[in-house]
Amino acid sequence: MSTSTALTAEDVEFLGRPLLGLLTVAGAAEPPQPRPVWFEAAADGTIALFTLRGSPKLRHLERDPRASLVVAAPVGERERWVAVAGRTTLHDDGVDELVTRLAGRYWDPVDRAGDLAGMLAGDNVRVQLHPEKVSRFSF
Repeated sequence: MSTSTALTAEDVEFLGRPLLGLLTVAGAAEPPQPRPVWFEAAADGTIALFTLRGSPKLRHLERDPRASLVVAAPVGERERWVAVAGRTTLHDDGVDELVTRLAGRYWDPVDRAGDLAGMLAGDNVRVQLHPEKVSRFSF
């Protein structure tokens, strides 16, 4: 296992795959309740994701901006994971573009145009996770 304060090129390549991340926020119920999320490693070295305004995870992030995201390789591949921990910032801008990009990454938005339209109709917030500690392992 290795640790740093930023994503490496290898981390960004791994996180560029359509894998689910498990997001855990501070201030949640004990024990913490990780939730699967879509995400992307942004060009500025942060991790971008979105959530509905009023969701429990957003309420927790508004009280305490600390969060972590863990992404692991699927079964059948060599063991590998990346864990990113840091503070989040919340944004109203760019969220529809993020939702559209991520939908295209995780499923065919043409075949699921109704699902995409429903997601875009939601009152979403863009969450940026700013890495303060990045741990990784591969075997």
